[in-house]
Amino acid sequence: MLTIGVDIGGTKVAAGVVDQDGQILDKVKYPTPSNDPAGLADVVARAVDDLRSRQPEQACHAVGVGVAGFVDEDRATVQVAVNLGLRDEPLKERVQAKVGLPVVIENDANAAAWAEARFGAGRGSAHLVCVTLGTGIGGGLVLDGALFRGRYGVAAEIGHYRMVPHGRRCACGNHGCWEQYASGRALVAEGQDLARTDPKAGERMLKLADGDVEQVSGHVITQAALEGDGAALECFRIVGEWAGLGLADLAAILDPECFVLGGGVSDAGSILLDPVMTSFARHVSGRPGRRLAEVRLAELGGEAGIVGAGDLARH
Repeated sequence: MLTIGVDIGGTKVAAGVVDQDGQILDKVKYPTPSNDPAGLADVVARAVDDLRSRQPEQACHAVGVGVAGFVDEDRATVQVAVNLGLRDEPLKERVQAKVGLPVVIENDANAAAWAEARFGAGRGSAHLVCVTLGTGIGGGLVLDGALFRGRYGVAAEIGHYRMVPHGRRCACGNHGCWEQYASGRALVAEGQDLARTDPKAGERMLKLADGDVEQVSGHVITQAALEGDGAALECFRIVGEWAGLGLADLAAILDPECFVLGGGVSDAGSILLDPVMTSFARHVSGRPGRRLAEVRLAELGGEAGIVGAGDLARH
């Protein structure tokens, strides 16, 4: 049975036809309308209609929509999606009325976690935690083979676990959240701070950034690290240390079989993974003698949201 998965991001709405093996057979992409709930539903419906028109009649049976925000326990209403300007938005009702198919709404990180559990780095694991290290930190939990959403549908907002009391201010309104220390934003902050305070040590990053500290981006730091630059590698070591510390705390609470690391920061591969695993092993409770969860890099990349949303619609 074919379904359609839709991934709503801050700048684009990507959708694809997903088969039972998690393969995307066809794909479309449109700009995301800004602060326009009705317009957003129109774009999702347009994407669905375009994909259906290119498939055999009646081929697609349901639609799953992943969105960066809090989705209620009924998988119908987007309670809050700050970057999209949505609040108490009945997105399921709007889209379903336009496309005439069953619709499921899900948090985008949950959808990505489900995709990795079913078809990616976590396949074969009934207990996993997916951690998305992007601009912030997102998460998804698959426990006993099922997506864990919590009583009100908003579980696994792990980026806002309070890592440092009275620490760095977070956009959520609190201080010291994990994503302030182990995200893409944190990596950039480390790189810019190093280049600003010690230009000689940050020479390679500054060269890649045309001499402008403010242009030292995650891409610049990653490129320099892949070239073996010591300062850039130190930035990844610091972020990896914080990431591993967070995984150790999650392991103490959830005891998963594996962690799957995704998001843009994970594109650095072993440059990130090595310090994360070192930190995780050092900080996890119950050592020695405890069986450690594996830490794996995500496999599905930017398509995880589409695949996961489509597969959740099927189930």
